[in-house]
Amino acid sequence: MKEFKLWLEFEEVDPGNWDIDNEFANIKVDLPDGRKYGINVWTYQFFETAIKTDQENAENLNGTYLIPPDLFVKEMTRSCIENTIQDLLKTGDLENVLNPSIKIEIPN
Repeated sequence: MKEFKLWLEFEEVDPGNWDIDNEFANIKVDLPDGRKYGINVWTYQFFETAIKTDQENAENLNGTYLIPPDLFVKEMTRSCIENTIQDLLKTGDLENVLNPSIKIEIPN
C-alpha cells in the first residue's frame, strides 16, 4: 500500500523522451506526516555513462572518481521507483536508509 506522493522529473520535464535504462533524474517524495525528500536517482547503466562522460570531458580526474547519486535503480519508470521507495520505507526513514541530506527542511 503506497503511503507517499511521488513527483518524478522525467514525467514533468520531458515526458515520453527518457531512456528508461540509461538516465538520471530528480524525484520528490512527500510523506503523509509532512516529511519531504529530494532524491537524485540514476539507473545502473547511467553509472557507466557518467564515468565515460567524465573521461571524455576530463572531469573528476578523468573519471578517476565519481560522486554518486542518492539512489540507483534498474530502470527510470514510475513503477520501479514507487516499488523501490515503498520497499525502502519498510526498512526505515529515508534519511536513515539513504543519505541524511535528502530530507528537505521546511523553514518555520
